[in-house]
Amino acid sequence: MSTNPDQNSSPNPGDPFLSGTSEPTEPFGDNGSSAPKPAKQPPPKPENGWVEAAKTIGLSLILALGIRQFVAEARYIPSESMVPTLAVNDRLMVEKISYLLHPPEREDIVVFWPPDNVSEICQGIPNPSKQKDAFIKRVIGLPGDKVEVRDGRVLINDQPLPEDYTAEPTRDPWGPEIVPPDSYLMMGDNRNNSCDSRKWGVVPRNEIIGRAAFRFWPLNRMGSLGK
Repeated sequence: MSTNPDQNSSPNPGDPFLSGTSEPTEPFGDNGSSAPKPAKQPPPKPENGWVEAAKTIGLSLILALGIRQFVAEARYIPSESMVPTLAVNDRLMVEKISYLLHPPEREDIVVFWPPDNVSEICQGIPNPSKQKDAFIKRVIGLPGDKVEVRDGRVLINDQPLPEDYTAEPTRDPWGPEIVPPDSYLMMGDNRNNSCDSRKWGVVPRNEIIGRAAFRFWPLNRMGSLGK
């Protein structure tokens, strides 16, 4: 009996559905013709140089404002209230990150917004517009502290505060006063020439801008202002 040659024949090695070696066929459209190739897209036109420059400047401004608002900013010293630690025209970097992590500490040098009537209290000049400049002082009293100036020394909870940064002993007695919650009592290092919390009261924490961390000018006094 003869056998069907199709039953014993081996697959054709050239069969694309078995060997997988042939190239795929070109796709066809609905009418059996080859599908049209997509048209080439024209290359994008180069952007105008002025537009590119405007974008770069705008992004730089956004970054700079963001850094100033949330990270750090530069300040200068306009008065002698912090002598001898800080002199007039010293340039400082004020950082704003640390007080997001922990509260201000005693003897930190901080920049803050003073009360609205500070110009009238310190200079005798009414300020109906309530425009004011930021102040820089040293944190002396923490929330809940009893603060007093007596015999030329600052007392915190009836204990003398060791201070090696003041210009001279304080002449005028003051207090005692209890610092309210979430507030800080500020004094200038130049105690006898500083309009500070002894005259206009304490500073709420939300009015503190940041901590003076580094002096970058003048170059011969560059350095950290940390304790």
